[in-house]
Amino acid sequence: MKILVTGASGFVGQALCRALSRNHQVRAAVRSATSSTICCPQIAVGPTDHATDWQLALENQKVLIHLVARVHVMKESSKDPLADFRAVNVAGSLNIARQAAAAGVRRMVFVSSIKVNGEFSLPGHSFSEADLPAPGEAYGVSKLEAEKGLRAIADQTGLELVIIRPPLVYGPGVKANFSALMHAVERGWPLPLGAVDNRRSLLGLDNLTHFLEVCATHPRAAGETFYVSDGDDLSTPELIRRMAGAAHASAHLINLPVWMLEAGAALIGRKEFVRRLCGNLQVDISKARNLLGWQPPVSVNEALRQTFAPHANP
Repeated sequence: MKILVTGASGFVGQALCRALSRNHQVRAAVRSATSSTICCPQIAVGPTDHATDWQLALENQKVLIHLVARVHVMKESSKDPLADFRAVNVAGSLNIARQAAAAGVRRMVFVSSIKVNGEFSLPGHSFSEADLPAPGEAYGVSKLEAEKGLRAIADQTGLELVIIRPPLVYGPGVKANFSALMHAVERGWPLPLGAVDNRRSLLGLDNLTHFLEVCATHPRAAGETFYVSDGDDLSTPELIRRMAGAAHASAHLINLPVWMLEAGAALIGRKEFVRRLCGNLQVDISKARNLLGWQPPVSVNEALRQTFAPHANP
């Protein structure tokens, strides 16, 4: 099958192109110059917004997997974050969807975000497709607006739309807060997170790319929205223990009361980071399992081992 992947030079995009190229003809859409790290033919399209011309990239393609996004950042520098998110995540996504439908693309797989549902789930509750969206920040708002606009285009044109809402994705090359936590675990730093009693869903990179391929090809995926994860929700202390095992290090956890941890984090400007480490954010992947017959092919332990592997041989 001929598949166009946008955002192909990114963390997920490079891994997805490698995975899809085993069974499909993949074309990689990138912003500018070609990259030797992408294993399939590339086409430069420039910045993604309401005016991007996707005609050449979409020519003769049957499936579009749209990864391009302005992503959530912990330290936002924009004066109007929502406008900036909307320019790429909403206007850019609707633009490519319209052009895809006109070009004869049969299916579009749109990678949204769990943040459409909010920053946290209630203890003992996993977000599912039955929950009403409740985004708490500009990034989640933009992703929800994109979903609504894409559904309208799909209804008007017959384009098969598949939406997935992943939680935090990790794997070789992961950046940001997950990378910072890896750094601390590898060095055996004492972490005051032993008293945290939460549950969070995570998604290994190989599990995500496998699920995206299923969504691109499975007949029953058309028109559906899915949550996806490793299927093994962990507390933060358990995650750290498993990370330590993958890194061949020792986990040093200190049982500091959560209220004290949050108070200290506020003083040093790390409140949001610590809130995420202490909070719950779970997703229910029953629909993916039941409707598509999908199971995560890679365990959390193996996914973490792969994530730490490049660090073992720098």
